[in-house]
Amino acid sequence: QVELTESGGGSAQAGGSLRLACSASGFTYETFCMSWFRQAPGKERELVSRISASGVDHYVDSVRGRFTISRDNSKKTLYLQMNSLKPEDTAVYYCAADWNGWCSGSQDGWGQGTLVNVSS
Repeated sequence: QVELTESGGGSAQAGGSLRLACSASGFTYETFCMSWFRQAPGKERELVSRISASGVDHYVDSVRGRFTISRDNSKKTLYLQMNSLKPEDTAVYYCAADWNGWCSGSQDGWGQGTLVNVSS
């Protein structure tokens, strides 16, 4: 059973930084593709970044160059380093797991989400 728990959300000012973490259990973490999604108020959930089992990463254009995704397989933890934050980054951020290590796009488990609030 895929279990994911996010942490690290909170408030930041524009230009600041936050680091999100997602602790995983109940599955073979190192073989899964892992992703970060976000959902802003009144908007649909969107993919922010993903990292394959082999470590290949992908970013949505709006965060490329500002956010960095990483994974520590020994700790079964996924990270999202967010720098140069903007008010439009305000959202609930979700961690997700895809059994297909090459990232099929279909998620097999979700965390409960962590709120990031960026003020101008």
